[in-house]
Amino acid sequence: MRVRGIVSYDGAPFHGFAANSGVTTVAGSLDAALTRALKVPVSVTCAGRTDRGVHAVGQVISFDAPDGADLDRVRLSVNRQCRPSVVIASLERAQDGFDARFSAIGRTYRYRVLNRRDADPFTSSLSWHVPGPLDVDAMDAAAAHLVGLHDFTSFCRLPTVRPDGTTPTLMRRITLASWRWLDPGLSGIGLLEFEVSASAFCHQMVRTMVGTLVDVGNGRLAVDSIPTILSARDRRASGEPAPPCGLTFWSVAYPPDALAPPFDETVAGG
Repeated sequence: MRVRGIVSYDGAPFHGFAANSGVTTVAGSLDAALTRALKVPVSVTCAGRTDRGVHAVGQVISFDAPDGADLDRVRLSVNRQCRPSVVIASLERAQDGFDARFSAIGRTYRYRVLNRRDADPFTSSLSWHVPGPLDVDAMDAAAAHLVGLHDFTSFCRLPTVRPDGTTPTLMRRITLASWRWLDPGLSGIGLLEFEVSASAFCHQMVRTMVGTLVDVGNGRLAVDSIPTILSARDRRASGEPAPPCGLTFWSVAYPPDALAPPFDETVAGG
């Protein structure tokens, strides 16, 4: 049966999500733990691969498991094996054709910045410390220029050329890009958060957008520079990528039919 799960993880101990021989990755850890729990080889697919050091709250995975597997027992077993860095929040049976990556129609990331003079030991692993003052209104106005369908070559690491000699497109549709201050809550520490949603993202796209928008906030770039950077289609036109520690893969959107319960012949037969 096809299984869908929601996973959160601290990306700091891992060399990214994708399985990679010789280094510790999120997928490698999940594959090993699920294989032990189910006693069959398991290889997970994710909604969006994250780079080294990038975190996740709502990463979605899919994989095949033996019919009748006790998914709650499997989830608890994996969490015991992978804690505290990786936690499966839920596992449920999915439709046979469900694929965490290819069934998705949207993905959301959030990036957090600590913008004050002094660093903070309690948020350093989950945010980027920027000590100089930032003009958040200017950053938000600049971010609005990213919304829509654009060629994001200036904001991405160039993809590998395919065997047939073609290069994957870097056209992406951004549906939301905005900055806001988070409520400091009980911690008393206010963080600045960038939220961005798109159908899909290119390699290092979000981190490069954040680095460039911070350059707007500190006055290195003008608010209206984003359209010029986009039209340049040149990675050298944008800012340096923000560090991975502040980036979190937040959520995934699917069409309603992709999340419908699998067809149950015994119930349908009445």
